Amino acid sequence: MGQHEKHMLGAVLSDKGVDFCVWAPNAASVSVLVGEPFDWQETSLERDDNNRWSGFAEGVQAGQSYKYKITTHEGAVIEKNDPRARQLTASDEGVSVIIDPHYDWEGIESPVIEKNEHIIYELHIGTFHRPDAATTGTFASATEKLDYLQQLGVTTIELMPVTSIAMSNGWGYAPNYLFSVENSYGGRRGLLDFVKEAHRRGMAVILDVVYNHFFPATDLWQFDGWQENNRGGIYFYNDDRGDTPWGGRPDYGRKEVREFILDNVAMWLTEYRIDGLRVDSTIYMRNTKGPEGDESTAIPEAWSLLQEITQLAHRVNDHSLMVAEDSSVNNAITAPVEAGGAGFDAQWGLAFPHTVRAALGLEVEPYGNTLSGEMAHFYNGAAFQKVVFSDSHDTAANGSVRLNEAVAPGNAATTLARQHTLLASLLTLTAPGIPMLLQGQEFMQEGAFNDWQMLDWQKTEQFAGIVQAHEHIINLRRNHFNHTAGLRGEGLNIFHHDTENNVIAYRRTAKGGPRDETIIIANLGGSRFKDYAITLPTAGTWRVRFNSTWCGYSTDFHQTRIETVETDDKHAISVPLSERCALILSQD
Repeated sequence: MGQHEKHMLGAVLSDKGVDFCVWAPNAASVSVLVGEPFDWQETSLERDDNNRWSGFAEGVQAGQSYKYKITTHEGAVIEKNDPRARQLTASDEGVSVIIDPHYDWEGIESPVIEKNEHIIYELHIGTFHRPDAATTGTFASATEKLDYLQQLGVTTIELMPVTSIAMSNGWGYAPNYLFSVENSYGGRRGLLDFVKEAHRRGMAVILDVVYNHFFPATDLWQFDGWQENNRGGIYFYNDDRGDTPWGGRPDYGRKEVREFILDNVAMWLTEYRIDGLRVDSTIYMRNTKGPEGDESTAIPEAWSLLQEITQLAHRVNDHSLMVAEDSSVNNAITAPVEAGGAGFDAQWGLAFPHTVRAALGLEVEPYGNTLSGEMAHFYNGAAFQKVVFSDSHDTAANGSVRLNEAVAPGNAATTLARQHTLLASLLTLTAPGIPMLLQGQEFMQEGAFNDWQMLDWQKTEQFAGIVQAHEHIINLRRNHFNHTAGLRGEGLNIFHHDTENNVIAYRRTAKGGPRDETIIIANLGGSRFKDYAITLPTAGTWRVRFNSTWCGYSTDFHQTRIETVETDDKHAISVPLSERCALILSQD
């Protein structure tokens, strides 16, 4: 007798064969087909009291293909992939594959990264680094650049979705099979190897997941033949709650669907040792109208599911970084579950990139908000409950472009574009919160973010100085030299905001005092100043730790030469400021 008596959903490999178990409450009969097309070996499954069909197929081995044959009460026969298949023969029209769950982690442990240590790098496997001109990027080709990311100072890689997609490219936000890894990227083994190599270098890997909808062309749709109102069947709401802009919304109120999603969360965190999740568009999980909704359109069972997701993640790994993208300013998203919150560690600060662009003159100020106001906005008074960024896959697409492209359309490598890029990255990396960079922004990747334009890695040499500047800022952010600890703290004091000249200055602190208190002075405007007067909150000698005008970053920058400044009896200093430049200062 196999393990099917335990009703472990999916295909569970043992020494003697495979236990199969699938949920199909409306089926008249279910069998599993194992083998190859035109040579399937059929094994009938038995229904239990939970509407799960299970059985044992002796002699079946890892690597063999399988699918389920479902007969409806009307006599129709449909063939479906396993919703929990760990791999498919092809991501769009393939069949399920039995996998060997064993993997050699070589004793490599997952890194422990505190919230104030994260430097996130958003990465799309398909476009990050391709092995040759004719193929998409893979986990293996991305692994070749892990040393580069480590040198840059990245602590945490955020992978855009890697589940099977119904096309050879795409962002991954139209999930096809939640438990299967995209074949063109390298499949299950490729992801395991990538995570292991990132961990070997001390970098965490977090993963984007999509639970707000399931792709309508997936085999989940009308899985066992049943549906109402011409909708999706057992995995979906079969009324108006099933509508989203992208596909059918899962039925969060159904126990088996909740288990399906929670088991998916557990899989990433245990089998793949993923270090956290970014849950896409949670507002479309918890409200039928998304950001336009109100309490009357809320989905309360989605809220409790989000709570279960974060609780599960933190039980598996108390250092799991759980991030929500919610498109709202809702403190409850990152409030503790015991206080009624959803329990996420952080949520995307979606206003931040727009206030950065507005401050640089590239957009109109959003929501009536300013950069200083957005910097000072903390969820629940906690700085690290917000992920801040100047570019992301969304802000650099969907009708928009990367920030440097917005500066100089069609010529995104100009001096002006380089100055703006450095300022945007510096504001991100010195602001309170968890900073995130979009792949390629550190070497002036141009255009809009899309799923077909590969990163041009020659730009790391062409703009080696800009890459180095990012590395230097990240070193300061991480306090590598033990004199900018304040950048890892929560303290923020915006003590100077010259709106006429567009100059801002702010203090960052953890505990305060020398080697902690850090001052950022940023001239976001186009004027030069030989002696710009500014009053600091603390007296003494201040050393310049970073000067964005250094010619080593770009030979055409108008370099200002300043190494130390001394306050007068009123705490005032005078510093030379080039146009669109920034200084980082601290005390010994």
